[in-house]
Amino acid sequence: MEMLKEKQSKMFSVLKETFGYKNKMQTPKITKVVVSTGTGSMKDKQKIAIVEDSLAKITGQKASPRPAKKSIASFKLREGTVIGYQVTLRGERAYDFLNKLINIALPRTRDFRGLKKTAVDEMGNLTIGIKEHTIFPETSDEELRNVFGMSITVVTTAKNKKEATKYLEEMGFPFKVESTPV
Repeated sequence: MEMLKEKQSKMFSVLKETFGYKNKMQTPKITKVVVSTGTGSMKDKQKIAIVEDSLAKITGQKASPRPAKKSIASFKLREGTVIGYQVTLRGERAYDFLNKLINIALPRTRDFRGLKKTAVDEMGNLTIGIKEHTIFPETSDEELRNVFGMSITVVTTAKNKKEATKYLEEMGFPFKVESTPV
């Protein structure tokens, strides 16, 4: 199993013919990984603490609270109230987290058949929604009644969707194989 850091060093030779790169610096790179989760409907302080702790265990970095920007009366929301947590991973931690995501967590997802290519946006970033945090090995079985979802955004330096999709495929992200109609 080849690590993402090693694959990154070989990316120039792999993508050179496809996109006509003349310099290694033109090769896309992963700049950061943002993991975020919402706690909006949770009223219990203990459950919110479990979410914060689990996110820190999964990513290996303390989660920062995200306050509400505006007060919305119909949601009974006040400006400044913590409505979620976010972790931004860069460098070695980002690559370690992505290795764990690709090789351990995603294969443990129920009925996983691959990531959709539509998950890559026009800016070259991949966003994955995960319904249950229990797919990560750091979570214990006693937390099964406090299951929460999260959003994982992989930010790349790719210039467009086509370039980012090809780059992420070569890096080892498991995209769905599109079958041709018969």
